[in-house]
Amino acid sequence: MAGDPAFGAELRRLRQAAGLSLTELASRVHYSKGYLSKVETGVANPNTALAALCDTELGSGGTLAALVPVAAPPESALSTLPPATAQFVGRTTELASIEAALREPVFGGPSVCVVHGMAGVGKTALALRAAHRIQGDFAGGTLFLDLRGHTPGAAPVSAGEALDRFLRLLGVRGERIPAHTDDRAALFRDRTRGRALLLVLDNARSAEQVRLLVPAEPACRVLVTSRHHLAALDEASHVALDLPSPDEAAALFRAVCARDEASPEVDSVVERCGRLPLAVRIAAAKLRSRPSWRVADLNRRLADEPARIAALDDGERDVAAAFRVSYDDLPAPRRRLLALLTLHPGADLGHWCAAALAGGEVEDALEHLLAGNLLSELDGRYRMHDLLRTFVRAQAETEISERERDAALLRLLDAALFSAVRADQFIAPQRFRPDFAFTEKPREPEIHDESSAISWLREEWPHLVALCLLAGDRGFHSHCWKLAFTLRGYFFLAKLWDPWLRTCERAAASAHADGDAWAEATTLNNLGMAFSDRGDLDDAADSYRRALVLYSRLDDQHGVHTGLSNLAWVEHYRGNHDAALDGLRTARDFYQRTGSDRNAAITTRGLAIVKTALADYAGALADLAFALSVFDRLGLDMDAAMALNAEARIHHLTGHLTEASAAYLAARDRSLECGSTYEAARAETGLGNVAHDDRRPKDAADHWTRATDLHPTLDPVMVPEAHTHQTTQTPGHPAANSGTPVWNSATRT
Repeated sequence: MAGDPAFGAELRRLRQAAGLSLTELASRVHYSKGYLSKVETGVANPNTALAALCDTELGSGGTLAALVPVAAPPESALSTLPPATAQFVGRTTELASIEAALREPVFGGPSVCVVHGMAGVGKTALALRAAHRIQGDFAGGTLFLDLRGHTPGAAPVSAGEALDRFLRLLGVRGERIPAHTDDRAALFRDRTRGRALLLVLDNARSAEQVRLLVPAEPACRVLVTSRHHLAALDEASHVALDLPSPDEAAALFRAVCARDEASPEVDSVVERCGRLPLAVRIAAAKLRSRPSWRVADLNRRLADEPARIAALDDGERDVAAAFRVSYDDLPAPRRRLLALLTLHPGADLGHWCAAALAGGEVEDALEHLLAGNLLSELDGRYRMHDLLRTFVRAQAETEISERERDAALLRLLDAALFSAVRADQFIAPQRFRPDFAFTEKPREPEIHDESSAISWLREEWPHLVALCLLAGDRGFHSHCWKLAFTLRGYFFLAKLWDPWLRTCERAAASAHADGDAWAEATTLNNLGMAFSDRGDLDDAADSYRRALVLYSRLDDQHGVHTGLSNLAWVEHYRGNHDAALDGLRTARDFYQRTGSDRNAAITTRGLAIVKTALADYAGALADLAFALSVFDRLGLDMDAAMALNAEARIHHLTGHLTEASAAYLAARDRSLECGSTYEAARAETGLGNVAHDDRRPKDAADHWTRATDLHPTLDPVMVPEAHTHQTTQTPGHPAANSGTPVWNSATRT
């Protein structure tokens, strides 16, 4: 059919006046370049949606919309598509995927494309944009039907009802439409033969609702939107619709409410909307309808998380109502699991967390929730959208008793502690641990060696920290301090000082509230270690002294001598090396008398470091040789790496560069084997210093670069090699500074 020459000519004139190529305009309005070319040359007819989009992009104030022919299209080109919103942003990749799916038959038959995503993510807007963009390719017409699969207060459209409507649109008189659904489907297949039709089936509830609506004609295409994956549609291509990017969400907000465009709080508003397009549109519409509000006013109203869902309601659209349909659709066991998952404090959770919360196997249930886009999954971890999480949490408070919620949380805390203890046993195998009893043994985690333990903790530590803090807040004090105690080894290894301090501070308060003096003393000692490792000497000394008082009251001599050892380190750091030697010798003698080989070896390594500061290099090397032999016997790679770094530094200070390089290389290899990038960076820095003194500047630079790559925040005050590295690059400074007190992270007992 011929198009409209007047419209095409005006479109070309406006486009060229705006300085846009046909390709650029096609990208902006999301119609194909080929279709726009046909419109401009008068080969294809425009439609109202295209006219509105082009008027918006070209700033033509409705000129093009006024030129759209008002005559109804012929039956062969019938279109029942609703207009596409002009406030559409991004989705370029998804549009391209839909277009490719609908233009290339799947398995030689009719092409079906399913766009699926959570409630409010913008599936309908995307489908309409895609359909308008390609409808010129379908001479038989484009038919749209809302199947009402998840429409609040409305029953879903049955396949029989849908077929009745389509048959009438295709010219079949009502009295000729069969009563039986299968007969209607057969007639529908007959009437679509030889026609190139595009069917848009919006808001489908199930594959069964859609299956009979798929024509047998190869030239026909079907575009479906649903909150479910509709995996049972075997012949379909699937496009998963995720959240827009932060920039796209902000652009959508500004498109709906084009004022206060420069406000920096727009980004905050869209994040509080979870970047969910429905929520962003509602928030922008509310701002648009309130001339006295600014973006900052809206942002404040959305700041309260529990009240946020209620605020995202503009009288006609309601985020809570959209979620309610999906939630109520679930069988009771699935609703219970979804509600229990909100008890987890992290942004995402692993399978083991879900199983612990549910109190049993959850594989099938999780798959069901994924299929309904109530959860998303990435790399084996499950995530719930923030707004949906807020909504479901409110349901949990009314549908699940407090007793059941507490029981689920305790199961999760038990599972977290059990797994963390197992991981810590590989990281610090000789460390003293209390006997943590479990009512029921949780499922064995996938942790079999040091490497898998480090990998597991690297992924889970933020969630374990959140659980530790939650346990303290909820009054589960024993779990709080035990989790903090168990995380210490990994935090020391990874130098994660902030979470180490945060968990220990909360755990000390929990242990005190629980009346457990030993747990409080031990936690204060670990808190002091964190402060000391970070270089906060006054805070470290205060924590150690508080722990020492409690240990003394309990007559816990192991704890008392650990406190004395730790305070001796503070003296060393402050330059009081003789006092440090006395304290460390007292602690070492106690550890040796009581058979605490690991602690004795660690303290002996500490004595070597203090002797190095006093230039007693022979005594220091002897102590390190003893400590290293114990570490090797006990399989303590991390402690061995620290001892080798200390030995290498002595060789460097005494001018034995070959021996220094060999020890640093050994330290680097042992550090990498046990996952300590911190000690490996220290070794690489030392190797660079040795190369610098050996007049090998390129090798020195290579080692220093590798050190930065391994651990960019290596502190030159805390690590002697880093201090030497700093001074050797400044003319007039010595290559070594053995008299300067430095932190060495050697207090781990």
